[in-house]
Amino acid sequence: MSDLDRVRQIAAAVMDAHLEPGSWSFDLDNAKTRAGQCDFGRRRITVSRYITLRSTDDEVRQVLLHEVAHALAGARAGHGPAWRRAAGAIGYVGSRLHDGPIASELAPWVGTCPAGHEHFRYRTPNRPMACARCSRRYDPRHGITWQRRTPERAA
Repeated sequence: MSDLDRVRQIAAAVMDAHLEPGSWSFDLDNAKTRAGQCDFGRRRITVSRYITLRSTDDEVRQVLLHEVAHALAGARAGHGPAWRRAAGAIGYVGSRLHDGPIASELAPWVGTCPAGHEHFRYRTPNRPMACARCSRRYDPRHGITWQRRTPERAA
């Protein structure tokens, strides 16, 4: 069984336990910086195939619980009190934002600040940016130098 088949099994178990059967569907998506998504229009929960391959089964389960909590709380809840109540009630223990691994090796742009911190972008940087780890506000002294990743530089 592949890792992605196991993710589908985990998703089915989580969704069957907390949502009305057949009311929501599940799929894998190609997101590289977010772990999951709750699409209210399509009534579909997705998780990133790239990020799930870098995560443990428990981390995948937590991503799914996060998205199921959105489905339970409703489209207008965001990450507010209703979502927090729903998330806690079904056993979600993470934060409101994904803080796990991202698919940084797939990013076509790699940036470095003067202190050596690496940054990754999936879209062409079109304005000057400064390192948020070095300065809370934009400061050109902490400017990021961007370089397009070539096939030889790809991980």
